[in-house]
Amino acid sequence: MSRMMKLDQSGVQAAVDVLADGGLVAIPTETVYGLAADATNGEAVASIFAAKGRPHFNPLIAHVSDLDMAKRYVQFDAVSEALGHHFWPGPLTLVLPLLPANEGHNIHPLATAGLETLAVRMPQGAVRDIIRQFDRPISAPSANRSGRISPTSAEAVAEDLGGRVDLILDAGACEVGLESTIVKVEGDALYLLRPGGLAAEEIEAFTGKPLLRLDQRAAIQAPGMLKSHYAPNAQMRLNVDAVHAGEALLAFGQTRVQGHEKAVATLNLSESGNLREAAANLFDYMKKLDTYGAATIAVEPIPVSGLGEAITDRLARAAAPRD
Repeated sequence: MSRMMKLDQSGVQAAVDVLADGGLVAIPTETVYGLAADATNGEAVASIFAAKGRPHFNPLIAHVSDLDMAKRYVQFDAVSEALGHHFWPGPLTLVLPLLPANEGHNIHPLATAGLETLAVRMPQGAVRDIIRQFDRPISAPSANRSGRISPTSAEAVAEDLGGRVDLILDAGACEVGLESTIVKVEGDALYLLRPGGLAAEEIEAFTGKPLLRLDQRAAIQAPGMLKSHYAPNAQMRLNVDAVHAGEALLAFGQTRVQGHEKAVATLNLSESGNLREAAANLFDYMKKLDTYGAATIAVEPIPVSGLGEAITDRLARAAAPRD
C-alpha cells in the first residue's frame, strides 16, 4: 500500500523528495485530491496516465506556487493576468499559450497532450509549499482511476489508487469538493471550458464580460471535457420526480420526490439547499451511495445557477453512456 503522511512540514519535505525522484504524490487541494508528478519529467508524467488509466489525449493541469512561476512557462494576456491576480490562489484554471521552447519552458508534451497551450492553476493551502520548494510546476489531475469519482479525502485516494502512488498526503476533507473552473481567453472573448468550484457569475462580475459556453462537441482543450466522467459503478438517473424500488437517492433541499421511502439509502447534498455545501458533499456522497449496491442512483433536481452549474455538469457526465 501507499505511504500516508499528514500534510505538515515533514510531509511537505517527503513530497518534494518523491517528486524529485520522479514519483507520484497524492496531494490535498481545496478542490479535490490530485495525483502529482513533475510536469517537466516525461517518465513521471507518463506514470500519472498509467496509474489512472487516463487517455493520453486528455491534458493535465500544471499547478504553480505563484504568478511568477506561471510566467516562466506561459504567456498571459491582460484579462488572464487580471483573473490570476484576483482569484489565485483558488479554484480557477487558466488555459494559456505556452512560451516557445527556445525561451526556456520545459513542460513535457505529455502534460499538454501535444497542445500549444497549458492549463495552469495556483491552489490554496500548504500544497503550495511543496511546489515552491520543488521549484517546478506539478501536473496533478484528480487522484482516482480515469472516469471514476474524484476523491475528496485521503482515504478515498487510498481505496482507489492504493499501491499505485508512492505517497498520500492527508489534510482531511477538501473544502470546495469540485474541480477547478477552467477558463480560456481568445481575443475579446472569454470561454468556460469546464464549470467548477468558482461560479461563472463571479468571473463575469469581475471581468464585465459574458462567459461563453463552449460547444461540447468541440475538440478537447482542457481536462474534464470527456463526455463520460466522474462515474460511480451504479448508473445515474437525473432530475427524477419519483424513486423506483431498489434505487439509492441523492437528494437536495427540504422537499423529497415521490416514492423516496423506497430508496435503499438516501443522502442529502444540502438539506438547506446551499449549493456550496452540496458541491463539497457531491463526490463523497456519490461514492457512499455506490457502496449500497443499487443498480441506479436517482438524483433530485438541482438548480443550475452559481455552483449548481458545476454540480449538474458533473452529474451529467457521471450519467453519460460509458464505453
